Amino acid sequence: MGLIARLLALVLLLGAAATPGERWVTAWATSQMIPGNNALPSEDLKDATIRQIVRIQIAGTRLRVRLTNAYGTQSLRIGSATIAHSADPATAKIDPASLTGLRFGGAKSVTIPAGADYWSDPITLPVKAGADLAVTLYLPEAPAQQTGHPGSRATSHMLHGDHSGDADLPGAKTADRWVQIGAIETVSAKASAVVILGDSITDGYGVSTNSNTRWTDALQRRLRATPALADMAVLNAGIGGNRLLNDGLGPNAMARFEREVLSYPGVSHLVIFEGVNDLGTLTRDAPATPEAHAALVEGMIGAYRQMVARARAHGIKVIGATITPYGGSAYYHPDAQNEADRAAVNAWIRAPGNFDGVIDFDAAMRDPAAPIRLLKAFDNDGLHPSVAGYQVMADAVPLSLFSDRVKDKGRVATAPAAPAPMIAFTFDDLTAHAPLPQGYTRVGIAEQIIAALKAGGAPATGFINGVQLEREPASAPVLDKWRGAGLMLGNHGWSHANLNDLSDAQFLTELEKNEPILKAKMGAADWRWFRYPFLSEASADPAKRTRVRKLLAARGYKVAAVTMDFSDWAYNDTYARCVARGDTDAILKMEHSWLGNAAVQADRSRAMAQALYGRDIPYVLLMHLGAFDAHMMPRLIALYREKGYRFVSIEEAEKDPYYVPELNPALAPQPQGLNGAMAAKGLKEPQAPALLPLETMCM
Repeated sequence: MGLIARLLALVLLLGAAATPGERWVTAWATSQMIPGNNALPSEDLKDATIRQIVRIQIAGTRLRVRLTNAYGTQSLRIGSATIAHSADPATAKIDPASLTGLRFGGAKSVTIPAGADYWSDPITLPVKAGADLAVTLYLPEAPAQQTGHPGSRATSHMLHGDHSGDADLPGAKTADRWVQIGAIETVSAKASAVVILGDSITDGYGVSTNSNTRWTDALQRRLRATPALADMAVLNAGIGGNRLLNDGLGPNAMARFEREVLSYPGVSHLVIFEGVNDLGTLTRDAPATPEAHAALVEGMIGAYRQMVARARAHGIKVIGATITPYGGSAYYHPDAQNEADRAAVNAWIRAPGNFDGVIDFDAAMRDPAAPIRLLKAFDNDGLHPSVAGYQVMADAVPLSLFSDRVKDKGRVATAPAAPAPMIAFTFDDLTAHAPLPQGYTRVGIAEQIIAALKAGGAPATGFINGVQLEREPASAPVLDKWRGAGLMLGNHGWSHANLNDLSDAQFLTELEKNEPILKAKMGAADWRWFRYPFLSEASADPAKRTRVRKLLAARGYKVAAVTMDFSDWAYNDTYARCVARGDTDAILKMEHSWLGNAAVQADRSRAMAQALYGRDIPYVLLMHLGAFDAHMMPRLIALYREKGYRFVSIEEAEKDPYYVPELNPALAPQPQGLNGAMAAKGLKEPQAPALLPLETMCM
């Protein structure tokens, strides 16, 4: 190129550049990967024109195109390139009047180094938001290794020879792929962009080609209809099969974070909606140990933390999206422990402060009657939503996350309302349960639990073992704290003895020894609720069981049944050891396991009730006044609230017809608990999650 030509190119370049007060904003983008088995045939890209159709997200008048050789192993020569308005997104036809040649430092062609991206020079081309643009490249040689996006859900057209300036490409081959194009950017003083970092659900699995019905497309239409957000582009960074921690069909989310989030100009917000493939692949081919499940949850949360910190360092607001149910997936066939992992991860996503905002896709998409599954009306294959489901996802996004000037006014979608299931908290083994960790007191543990219950608006009943007061007289104030908070007390037997090991007379003695304490603390309030020791009524001699229940009825007692339990008690001993050792990693694993088990058992109880009675019953939850319970109680209450539970007293819960034989123990008893009822009817229980090997931790 001669000196005059170079100067002319420089003048044109400067004339199209952004002026002071304006800035570049990404108006369309797609994720990049090595296509692998989805690569286009090399012969189709040698001495070939490829025309690719993309939908611009925000309006602009000056554009530049970002070409990519990110995964190329050799330099890539672009012989020529153009951009134009598409006349029909399903064909190669363009509007000839809009055809504009792309230049690279003033030159018609460019060589992109291996591993690099390359911006075109800015051009003037007015475009409206939602317009379809045709980007046409002429490749003298096929890429040594393609960089592309196989999940384009848009048709591209290939024809041998240089036809980059043609109005149509008759006879061209077609493929639903994007190759060697990464982004389009525009100049704007007020526009911005939100990146959606995701997997196949974001990539749009299941939508028809050229339909633009991904959930991100539907979200873009919502933004475009909202004046305060009409100039915000939704950048779809979804890759099918993508994971947070390991490569799948594309690079893992952390590996692509720099290129596909931080390098895009104008990004103000990021939505991270990743994780279902990490959860599913762990056990797709073989079961995993509890330690592996705990390590996965910890690793996923660590990845979230890293990405949040990196985005915030660039001034980007980071929004977490909860992982949607996939219990009906034939591809991953998740078990109870996978669901426990999902619950633990979602609880972390929802916890205030971890993200700058939350989109609760789980709540919007799940079946209220079977929360581990997508609602049928929104479901495609048990893992991916249908097109209707994608629209529900878009409607579930609170637009106030993107602008303080937007009020959501109830637009946020959720699954169809169902009657709120009820849950009653009950605590066994007052006044003392399990060893005290360093720095804890019995009274302090009680105060923590009471504070969490009061903050969550949750009534509770505690059951006394008087022998605990004999052993630890200093724990006596626990009962005063409990009653001072207006919480109820009941009878758990004096020594926590097993019903199977007691005669009738001994049982009566166990019952009566606690009564003076209950009368002193409860006064005129109802304290005649009895909780069986070790829940072992079911294994007692049937004749003894009948006699004891009549004895209880004669003394005015009601049986405090248990219909939900997640082995909270098992963690308290281990917690004391881990606190003593300062093993925060082990405690983190315990937190994830405990909360995940609680979530799964809540869903299991509902599933069993639905299988048995076709409805929810009010659930009575068994817990203990232990140190780890105190540590986790605020998060547990938040979990149940998120699952839609309403907190009630045991008295209100047992008004349900299910509990009639418990309110009057003289009646013929039903099988003990939902598990017993399932067994009596020959029904298979939903699988329960496995506990961590707590006995070996922090030894």
